[in-house]
Amino acid sequence: MGGANPVDTGGYESTVERTLSRLRRIDSRPDPAVAAPPPPQDPGAPLTLADLYRDHRMRLVRLAVLLVDEPATAEDVVQEAFAGLHRHWAGLRDEAAAVGYLRTAVVNGSRSVLRRRRTAREYVAPHQVNARSAESLAMLSAEHQAVVEALGALPPRQREVLVLRYYGGLSEAEIAESAGITRGTVKSTASRALDAVARVMAERSGGR
Repeated sequence: MGGANPVDTGGYESTVERTLSRLRRIDSRPDPAVAAPPPPQDPGAPLTLADLYRDHRMRLVRLAVLLVDEPATAEDVVQEAFAGLHRHWAGLRDEAAAVGYLRTAVVNGSRSVLRRRRTAREYVAPHQVNARSAESLAMLSAEHQAVVEALGALPPRQREVLVLRYYGGLSEAEIAESAGITRGTVKSTASRALDAVARVMAERSGGR
């Protein structure tokens, strides 16, 4: 008798996907504040850490921003991920393995930040520091901005799964590897996360 009314998550799943896919497209554009990339490397030349930093840093920063809400902290998480990659560089000459290592390091680093934040009862308002991040969000519709805010209300693992799936564009297997969970857990967590997003957005839009 006192249960909450069910919320249809179908439309919200589509909105989450559209929002994070749009953010991914926005963030894939060249950053005008960064100098033009150097000419293409010889295909036979060995991969360098500088290549990975240039090609993947901005996407990883946005990934971390979506996980921890605070851009300056996200930058620190990504820098630490690259520092870890440098320490393990000898065994990760393959680009796919190196990018997988970076994604996992960003997820784990973001979890550590959130654990420390919970312990300190600290909250930092999202998206207030990094101009690139603020610019990306400003290009979203009000509905899409509401999705980003709803994602911020999710438990960390639920947020991780949705961000990795729809912003990162990862498969279930890749999400499972990055987040250190099983594929079955990825599916069930995504389902619960979409239900939670639907409820948060419904409450904020219709509960006033």
